[in-house]
Amino acid sequence: MKKNVFVALGIMLFLSSCAFHKGFITAGSASLSSNNFKILKLAKGEAKATRIFCIGGLGKNGLVAAAKKNLLENYPLKDGQALANITVDFKNSFIFFFNQTKVTMTADIIEFK
Repeated sequence: MKKNVFVALGIMLFLSSCAFHKGFITAGSASLSSNNFKILKLAKGEAKATRIFCIGGLGKNGLVAAAKKNLLENYPLKDGQALANITVDFKNSFIFFFNQTKVTMTADIIEFK
């Protein structure tokens, strides 16, 4: 009986995971001090890295750059457009010796009049 309890606890621990979220927002490089622009849409880019025993994947700065590249590939900017209200969110998930970091970057695409 004790052996079954330990096996059940081991399986429950193996199947459980933890996740942590954090993020930040910046204004971007566009100057939005006057009413000379309109917001066109919300753009989104993602990047993720998986590590086993803390080995592998991109670092934090590399993931942010990859997420920005993905955002600009999905929503290429035209003349007179810029990114504003840039938000970068991090999600770290842990399952024993596996660690996955996902970076999501969102930004408003604005167009100057």
